[in-house]
Amino acid sequence: MIIFEKVSKIYNHCSALEDISIRVNPREFVSIVGRSGAGKSTLVKLLIGEEYPTSGHIFVDRIDIAKIKPKLLPFYRRKIGIVFQDFKLLSFRTAFENIAFAMEVANLPHQKIKDDTLKILRIIGLENRQNNFPDQLSGGEKQRVAIGRALALKPEILIADEPTGNLDPIHTWDIINLLVKINELGTTVVLASHDKEIINSLGKRVVSLDKGRVIRDEKEGRFIV
Repeated sequence: MIIFEKVSKIYNHCSALEDISIRVNPREFVSIVGRSGAGKSTLVKLLIGEEYPTSGHIFVDRIDIAKIKPKLLPFYRRKIGIVFQDFKLLSFRTAFENIAFAMEVANLPHQKIKDDTLKILRIIGLENRQNNFPDQLSGGEKQRVAIGRALALKPEILIADEPTGNLDPIHTWDIINLLVKINELGTTVVLASHDKEIINSLGKRVVSLDKGRVIRDEKEGRFIV
């Protein structure tokens, strides 16, 4: 499903990623780990088409991302759900409306939007908070809504870039358990994190980066850099 083929990314003569080759299979849960500056965020930006590789190729379902025309990027990104550390919710919309918004932009039928949003609210465990605005939600609840919004268009891949960075330990595990649940329902999950405790407890595949290079790729890995 996802292939990084000898990918390098250079900013102002500084190498952010160097000769990266990674293959992620459908329905896999993969954690990308490393210290700050290791290249995790750059890898995510390349995967969502926010940046392009200096050399090499990135394929998602046999599509070479670097060759996608800018006007077609929004359609490509519908294959991918993205969750960030800082939530990026619309403050003037309720939890229900934040999730529904992505489907509205895609011009889906009103009844389908309503039905699918209610299903997502059940998955993320926020049926009873659907009418609350972001400033009425805890950090963990906001991140659940962000995950729900990322699931709105039924993406094949969910990318979570440091999704627990602003959360306390209890809410952190709520979010990680939700990502595991989503993966078990059939979505490929790519988690970028520098949280050693989380990674070591997951028992999932771990790709370790250091100074822009892959230094370790283990099926049931640990955070060792």
